[in-house]
Amino acid sequence: MIKLVRFQQGRCHPQFGLLENDSIIDLGAAGVERLAPLFNGGRAIEILSALSKQSLPRVALSETRLLAPIDQQEVWAAGVTYLRSKKARMEESDFSASAYDRVYEAPRPELFFKSLPAKVSGPGGPVGIRADAKWNVPEPELALVFNAKAQLIGFTAGNDMSSRDIEGENLLYLPQAKTYRHSCALGPCLVLGRSESEVREWPIRVTILRAGQAVFEGSTSVGQIKRTFLELGDYLFRSQEFPQGAVLLTGTGIVPPDAFTLAAGDKVRIEIGEAGVLENEVVVV
Repeated sequence: MIKLVRFQQGRCHPQFGLLENDSIIDLGAAGVERLAPLFNGGRAIEILSALSKQSLPRVALSETRLLAPIDQQEVWAAGVTYLRSKKARMEESDFSASAYDRVYEAPRPELFFKSLPAKVSGPGGPVGIRADAKWNVPEPELALVFNAKAQLIGFTAGNDMSSRDIEGENLLYLPQAKTYRHSCALGPCLVLGRSESEVREWPIRVTILRAGQAVFEGSTSVGQIKRTFLELGDYLFRSQEFPQGAVLLTGTGIVPPDAFTLAAGDKVRIEIGEAGVLENEVVVV
């Protein structure tokens, strides 16, 4: 298994590195400056494994700031992939209930654009709730990372922030409910070298802290995702091209109660298997 991170020291240019315990191997010294050339060649694990054995510079993890582990990859998302998600979104609105019911059972999944890479928050960055929304929730999700050839490269943790009242008002408002400033976070690391069967054993947990106290906790498993990873990737790449590769969030199986909504200052802590802990503070946007 390999854990790839994107990090920054002070005001230095962001770099990619390999996370090993409490230190990071700086891949910039080996000329690794972008992910697409590494991933599209089909030998990423072999190359990174070899680099991890070289005498490359190391930096203490505590001396860096971790960023979202992507560079030029668009972020997309799949919806209604968990039974719990289907039920929750049907409960949002009678108007849209039949659509969510049908897409859960349909051969074609729901897919939508989530974020440009430059707008994605990393660990410790902000996640936003819309100022014109009253019902806002995080959505902890496994994220799949594909190369330009639709080959599954690795996995990370993601937060697909959502304004449930806007989406519930009208299904056509989905882009406004899902795609806005600070609506997406990824990290802390990109895990390579794990199979789908292994990743399906990973637990997913979320804790929301308010003034230091847990106001919501929930858990599920990656194994509860209905569709296979390659099935989701196949639909994402149909009639599409992603020269830099793409990231696909896979839906959520954890839904807070209807009476709950996020508030500014809340901290959302998401933990997904070997991908680690993604923690972000909520801001109003």
